[in-house]
Amino acid sequence: MSLLRLHNVSRRFGALKALTDISIDVEPGELRAVIGPNGAGKTTLFNLISGFFPPSDGQIVFDGQPIHTVNPGELVKRGIIRTFQITEIFRSLTVYENLRIAVEVAQGVNLRPWMTRALRKRIDDQVEELMQLVKISGKAGRVTGELSHGDQRVVEVGIALSRSPKLLLLDEPTAGMGDEETHHMTALIRDLNKNRGITTLFVEHDMEIVFGIADRITVLDNGSLLAEGTADDISSNPRVQAAYLGQAA
Repeated sequence: MSLLRLHNVSRRFGALKALTDISIDVEPGELRAVIGPNGAGKTTLFNLISGFFPPSDGQIVFDGQPIHTVNPGELVKRGIIRTFQITEIFRSLTVYENLRIAVEVAQGVNLRPWMTRALRKRIDDQVEELMQLVKISGKAGRVTGELSHGDQRVVEVGIALSRSPKLLLLDEPTAGMGDEETHHMTALIRDLNKNRGITTLFVEHDMEIVFGIADRITVLDNGSLLAEGTADDISSNPRVQAAYLGQAA
């Protein structure tokens, strides 16, 4: 059974058709890229999946349950976790503090006036595990707003992982990064998927990254589904070349 299924999904904003009749199946454990020119509907697709607004038509099913009328907070509880194009972190706090807040919220203990020693240790251990997972332990005491853009994005992914996602949505995870930062983020995405088993759907404009790590690729153009397939399928598709890859070249 597919983990995520969109069936004939459309979204209109007045007369504007942002998405039209989109059907997509994402399998458990899959690493799926979504590509397309600016205005193709990629962010709208993520907004529908993460519950920021409902589809105008069609159905979205996650983990066997319809979710097209479920609010974002409830979807987070069900395991759909998303990062955004603009990094969402607490810039005035340290890396450790960012991740500790995330863990406490995920565990439902953030409003407790006090914690037992055992609970405090469990939270500390989870924070340390997250820092090791995203490979940022060496910067635990650094103020996050003073870090490089790439490291800030890594912290944001760590925050997302505190919720133990079943489906991780990454919106342009390497945008604005240098080569070394891009390599770190790409390796992290691959590790989370291949070694941790986290089903991941990501929007990306760097075709080298997309073709290098994605199991399958979904191509949108003008709000419609243009093509789906492996890297070889997409790179050799003349419609994709005309609409996107050829344009990018």
